[in-house]
Amino acid sequence: MIELEGVPELIDPVMVAAFEGWNDAGDAASTAVAHLDREWKGEVFAALDAEDYYDFQVNRPTVWLDGGVRKVTWPTTRLSVVRVGGDKPRDLVLVRGIEPSMRWRSFCNELLGFAHELGVEMVVILGALLGDTPHTRPVPVTGITSDPDLARTMDLEETRYEGPTGIVGILQEACTHAGVPAVSLWAAVPHYVSQPPNPKATLALLNRLEDLIGLRIPLGELPEDARAWQLGVDQLAAEDSEVAEYVQTLEEARDTAELPEASGEAIAREFERYLRRRDGGPGQQGPGQPPGPGHATDGGEGGSYLRDPSSGRTRPPKPPKQDPEPEPPESNPDEDSSDD
Repeated sequence: MIELEGVPELIDPVMVAAFEGWNDAGDAASTAVAHLDREWKGEVFAALDAEDYYDFQVNRPTVWLDGGVRKVTWPTTRLSVVRVGGDKPRDLVLVRGIEPSMRWRSFCNELLGFAHELGVEMVVILGALLGDTPHTRPVPVTGITSDPDLARTMDLEETRYEGPTGIVGILQEACTHAGVPAVSLWAAVPHYVSQPPNPKATLALLNRLEDLIGLRIPLGELPEDARAWQLGVDQLAAEDSEVAEYVQTLEEARDTAELPEASGEAIAREFERYLRRRDGGPGQQGPGQPPGPGHATDGGEGGSYLRDPSSGRTRPPKPPKQDPEPEPPESNPDEDSSDD
């Protein structure tokens, strides 16, 4: 049994998790959880024993100096809690770490032990994958669950994926078998500009999370960073006619596929988000703080480079012909791979 000291009783807590590694293209998912922790001043209350789950030749510890004293930071997974006020307060348990090298079942069971002791009502796991999606369009984010009832009530896709998986898929299935409602949110990152950071994908994940859990998330400088990212990628892509032509092909395919989405639920979702940000909702900044800027679908963002995976060049390359990561949510035509 896990005993927690110094952790107050939480209000309708939701656990939000992300893991660096295979399920984190462009570091979009782990950066989203780090943003929540920073904006809401999360307090770490637990860390998993690194010896149990990590190969230190794969994820090496780092050394640093603190006032002339040498210290070591070990790769691990940490849990923090944030108290979100407002008219409808809700607390979050943030899980941020690295995909473990071993003992995945024990890893998931330990996280579920914390969830049980804290009274967590739902687990949301963030992920990012490489996909055939243009950087000039809103980032596709797919919500997936193994629970058919949850899929119906929360407008999610019921996963039917079969194939290799990562810790996101394993943790989601562990939650399902333990009777804990679980959802994974996947952002598609353009495979031709896959290096981190990708603030546009991070922003899209936060917007989808905001819709899912009903909290207004302060976005800070993310919208500005996202616009700068897209502007930078635009400029670099324009320097190579083959890249520009490839991006145009992706844009045409995306626009054709999503034409029916230009009305109905998609517009209603955006309008509801607009009302929350205009009127102020749960999770908004405290008194005296300015309202947060726009959100992921505000459009432009900019980056610093395109990458040819085979050469490591930092100028716009010819569109790569590589296979992306192997796990797509089936119904999303923009994604090449995913991890359900």
